[in-house]
Amino acid sequence: MIEQRLSELGITLPKAAAPVASYVPVVVSNGLAYVSGQLPFIGGNLVTGRLGDDISTERGMEAARACALMILAQLKAADIALDNVERIVKLGAFVNCTNDFADQPKVANGASDVMFEIFGDAGRHARAAVGVPALPLHAVVEVDAVIALKE
Repeated sequence: MIEQRLSELGITLPKAAAPVASYVPVVVSNGLAYVSGQLPFIGGNLVTGRLGDDISTERGMEAARACALMILAQLKAADIALDNVERIVKLGAFVNCTNDFADQPKVANGASDVMFEIFGDAGRHARAAVGVPALPLHAVVEVDAVIALKE
């Protein structure tokens, strides 16, 4: 059903990215999938830069959306069927930005909105949107997730 929804939306999930350090992309415990922070790849290229400096809010939103799609790709790579997602519980969005940039919530909406598009009400979630001075590999945004799975 979710695969059909992705097709209807014209969404193709990316290939799951390999970890860039000593961690695993997904851990499942007590019915929850904890997905490590995912970086934004668009067209196979990592989106780098800083909001408030050389990246627009709109590009930041696109990057956050790419992170959300990578979260779903990581679930699939961990052999978790997307139809087994009961609810997106929480997203954490980390935005590489200047000290005076204050639109982190708008940037994070790129990830939040695509989860709602794909999962409907089950895609509505709690969230944090935090500005940070730097991210791994100079990524513009990083998003992690907690996802409830059906039993």
